[in-house]
Amino acid sequence: MLRISDIKLGTDDTESDLRKKVLKLLGVKNVKSFEISKKSIDARKKPDIHYVYSVDVETDNEEYYAKKIKNSQIVKKKTYEFPKCGKFDKPVVIVGTGPAGLMCGLTLAQNGYKVILLERGKCVEERMKDVEAFWEAGFLNPESNVQFGEGGAGTFSDGKLTTGIKDFRIRKVLEEFHKHGAPKEILYYSKPHVGTDNLSKMVASIRSEIRKLGGEVRFSNKLVNVKTDNGEICGAVVESDSGEYVIETNNIVLAIGHSARDTFLMLQNRNIAMEQKSFSVGARIEHSQEMINKSQYGKAYKKLPAADYKMAVHLESGRGVYTFCMCPGGRIVASASEDGGVVTNGMSYFARDGKNANSALLVNVTPSDFKTDDPLAGMYFQREIEQRAFEVGGKNYNAPCQRVGDFLGTESDSANIVEPTYKPNVTWVNLDEVFPKFITDSMREGIVLMDNKLHGFADSGAVITGPETRSSSPVRIIRDKKTMQSNIKGLYPCGEGAGYAGGIMSAAVDGIKTAEMVAINNGRSKNEQ
Repeated sequence: MLRISDIKLGTDDTESDLRKKVLKLLGVKNVKSFEISKKSIDARKKPDIHYVYSVDVETDNEEYYAKKIKNSQIVKKKTYEFPKCGKFDKPVVIVGTGPAGLMCGLTLAQNGYKVILLERGKCVEERMKDVEAFWEAGFLNPESNVQFGEGGAGTFSDGKLTTGIKDFRIRKVLEEFHKHGAPKEILYYSKPHVGTDNLSKMVASIRSEIRKLGGEVRFSNKLVNVKTDNGEICGAVVESDSGEYVIETNNIVLAIGHSARDTFLMLQNRNIAMEQKSFSVGARIEHSQEMINKSQYGKAYKKLPAADYKMAVHLESGRGVYTFCMCPGGRIVASASEDGGVVTNGMSYFARDGKNANSALLVNVTPSDFKTDDPLAGMYFQREIEQRAFEVGGKNYNAPCQRVGDFLGTESDSANIVEPTYKPNVTWVNLDEVFPKFITDSMREGIVLMDNKLHGFADSGAVITGPETRSSSPVRIIRDKKTMQSNIKGLYPCGEGAGYAGGIMSAAVDGIKTAEMVAINNGRSKNEQ
């Protein structure tokens, strides 16, 4: 396969124009196969904004063209292969159906292993009804919400598939997502996303395949304890609508997500090794999407998709402030999972056609900020802020909100007055009433510095809605680097909730890696049989 890179096209050009350009480069009328391998937008030099492509073509004399054409090379397509291991009788119990749990379960099921996926929340179809009831009327179901239910917290997000990790399993994740309903562009776009509308269909499709392969997916089934024998897992204690029961198993995968606080407490009581870890706290900042587009693209903004941004600054205090989970054309959503707490997050549909843009504006929090060595100190820190926000917001799940101009102490005379998108509603407050001083001081300094990178970021008409406390897990469930097991044999901490991922892609990859290790640790190599 011949890969030709750095092919530039204008904003008005189409993929048909791309094919014509490649054929002209080769000097041929046709090729055996033609596939886009990468697509990105280069907006570094306004107004010279263009698309940049890499394409894979199959043709005769590829070695000749690789030498002749600039920025071209021969590439070999790699296919994911699961390790060849023996099977075992008892099922693998996977706790949680977020990206980590689903990909762990799917990978094991595809390779002939028995799996039972436990999800404390509901299937995505029923979950969406509960979430809408909360957004529209403030009726919170603590077991079925933005945090809990099929697909995990990522189901109600922008569905970003970008990641900082480099792993050959990423391709398998993308191909599985596309197979189950994600748009084809995720296979090649430099900043792929699927949107919450596609995510909900995708996770339902993955669930169906797991069941077709003989696996089980049990909703409204919550892990409440683990059974051990001589330091090894021998069972999972599960709570369901019909009562408590035990699944005999030697392998439990903990893909529990970052908000399973009662599960963290259970694990702590069972002396499962855990430790504090750094995480982040802040709020969502909301701007006009048109303003962001103009700032990022200049005059060409109408010809291009909704613009995004990603920024990070380091303060003199030593803290970091950064944007996270930016949602172009999106909205801010109520994301509480506990009574008496307010939590916010961002969400976009695939079209990204909403009036506003929003992003988390986060401040780094480290174990040094806590006055205790309790592994769950970060969890209690999050909860305290969420409960304070609930009180300040009016005790009705309204989110505390403030204009950027008021927050910074500047004139609120902007022409870009932004209307908050958060539901059920917002309460206009001084955000200093919600957060510790070091959080608000850091956010203020961060906004001003970021305005130097993206003009208009500190616009007085923008709004800040908070708090955002669930960007990542506040705890790490310790696992062995080689076997991926905890201090209890057969217990596998996995994904974002366990502290080993940060986003949909890295969580999904960790799910696949965990599936491999479950097979390797339990089965004998076929070569040894």
